[in-house]
Amino acid sequence: MGLSLLGQAVAMFVVTNIDDLLILAVFFGRACGEPAAAWRVVAGQYLGLTAILAVSVAGALGAGLLPGSVIPFLGLVPLALGLKAGWDAWRDRGGDDEDATPATAGVLRVAAVTFANGGDNIGVYVPVFAVAGLGGMTVYSAVFLAGTAVWCAAGWFLATRPVIARALSRWGHIALPVVLIAVGLLILAEAL
Repeated sequence: MGLSLLGQAVAMFVVTNIDDLLILAVFFGRACGEPAAAWRVVAGQYLGLTAILAVSVAGALGAGLLPGSVIPFLGLVPLALGLKAGWDAWRDRGGDDEDATPATAGVLRVAAVTFANGGDNIGVYVPVFAVAGLGGMTVYSAVFLAGTAVWCAAGWFLATRPVIARALSRWGHIALPVVLIAVGLLILAEAL
């Protein structure tokens, strides 16, 4: 179970944070190679992710007050979010996302953008954490914190590789709904 849980945590982090990777690339691009500005981006990303994890863990612990037979039905949340994200991606196909570009790279701005952008992730994390239990939440949290370091490094890398950033921007909106729907269905499968 340990290796399986670790793989699930890595996969969930990657899929639910693809959009964060692109936003990080934009923030790092705006840092213009200034080390202090880059560290503000890193600090803001960690602050935002820590807030997302805190809300998710609190929600999962609150869900622990529910009868065990109800918890798998929390999978309806990521399923609904995935369907909405899929609908939004289909509706906005061919649209331009330039108005969503972050402006500056201050710690609080990066944290706020990370938290706002990851708000939908909370709806995914709460039911997964509730099913995973305390040990599972610890693994997920540790993977997400380590993944953030990788994401920051990758965001910095992408900030200097516009071709890669354009490819992720083009396909990330398709991967997210598919994975959210899959996560929701897997959680619902626990009810069977």
